[in-house]
Amino acid sequence: MNGHTVSTDVLIAGGGSVGLMLAVLLRHHGVKPLVVEEKPELSPHPRATGIGSRSVEILREVGLDQAVNEAAVDLRAGKIRGRTLAEADFTESEGWKTKTAAELTYTPARIRGTCAQNRLDRVLLTKAGDVEFGVALDSFEQDSDGVTATLSDGRVVRSRYLVAADGVRSRIRQILGIGLTGPGVIGQETTSVLFGADLRPRKPFAMCNIEHPDATGLLVTVDGEREWVFLTRLDTEPTPDLIRTALGDPSIEVEIRSVLRFRGRGQVADRLSVGRAFLVGDAAHAIPPLGAFGLNAGIADAHNLAWKLAHALRGEAGPELLETYHAERHPVALMTMEQARLRFNDPSLHWGKDMAEARKAAGAINAPVVHMGYRYSGAELPSTEDVALDLDGSPGSRLPHMWVADGVSTLDLVGSQWCVLTADPGVEADVPVHLVDGWPYGTVLVRPDGFVSRSYGSGAP
Repeated sequence: MNGHTVSTDVLIAGGGSVGLMLAVLLRHHGVKPLVVEEKPELSPHPRATGIGSRSVEILREVGLDQAVNEAAVDLRAGKIRGRTLAEADFTESEGWKTKTAAELTYTPARIRGTCAQNRLDRVLLTKAGDVEFGVALDSFEQDSDGVTATLSDGRVVRSRYLVAADGVRSRIRQILGIGLTGPGVIGQETTSVLFGADLRPRKPFAMCNIEHPDATGLLVTVDGEREWVFLTRLDTEPTPDLIRTALGDPSIEVEIRSVLRFRGRGQVADRLSVGRAFLVGDAAHAIPPLGAFGLNAGIADAHNLAWKLAHALRGEAGPELLETYHAERHPVALMTMEQARLRFNDPSLHWGKDMAEARKAAGAINAPVVHMGYRYSGAELPSTEDVALDLDGSPGSRLPHMWVADGVSTLDLVGSQWCVLTADPGVEADVPVHLVDGWPYGTVLVRPDGFVSRSYGSGAP
């Protein structure tokens, strides 16, 4: 295939969760991208397990929420703890039940538990279109009309736009010469052990702090039955006996399937775009691993960028719209990194109960606000604790959720296009107008990504 030239509107370098999500969203908007991924296949090793409500809303928009829900693990407990799993106290569960009950009031998103990243990726792949594994982007050049990239198999790809979803050590970011802001590497090296063990019929849980002195770490659910991750700090190779000690069962059969070593990072790219090249996910920001913020921030990047690229490709917008990607997502990335860093230093800010005053003193924001309460307008938030107060119809905020019919949310009315929501039957506009009985937020112009563009109070656009 050396020397062969192919063309595509958008070339996505990186076929992890964020690259696949961007491909799904672009196809949803009528754009058919090409995804190239250096690894030979989807990673079997999950690096994240928490899919936030905003991400589930985005999956709902593209019709994948039910598939992800089916891939998720039904949980009855959040984070538990014990000397071993066998000794864990399931009556003292942190986080899960409280957050699920609160989410029901401000989002239509429903997910029954936790969905590990490898299981999410398999769902995304079904709608991502052209994804080529075992192919890397070696080099590229930009001009006024597009990007010319050379792949590792010798092919040349001519695209209108290039998106870097190639991870924390992004080669594309390095070629673009984009610097990084943040503390960088933080904490000690962690060993992530993906292993198989039949733990049925134990009660399902999200995570378990293991406090045994010979096997201290965090046990994380993958499928809730036979596949698990154990996070620990080791100077040696992990063994099945280590896992048996953590489980509290010396007789159980354990198969170690994969081992990854990593250190937490806090860094945000100084620019999220240069010319026709854009950064998303870990290429744009590395978020410390506490709070489930990193993966969800990357999905939000893809959601923000996809409709803008589609508009530009159809000639419905100029470069100024694409420039808003950096202007909107960069402050959110900095905020998210800082919130994860605060939690990394003091996990009780995230997992502890009745921590509102402690978060306020530390400058920390409640997790649902981090996930979806931010504003692209840069305006000060009404609340750093109650995300429902932040979703008030103000410009730059995510459109408020209200049920308008059986199973239909105001977010569903947006339909991935510009529209107006109002309670005033006299409102007319050049975009679809949705009349919502009891809508208390005046007349609002909504973007294709479900964020309020303008508010007209009780007037008309």
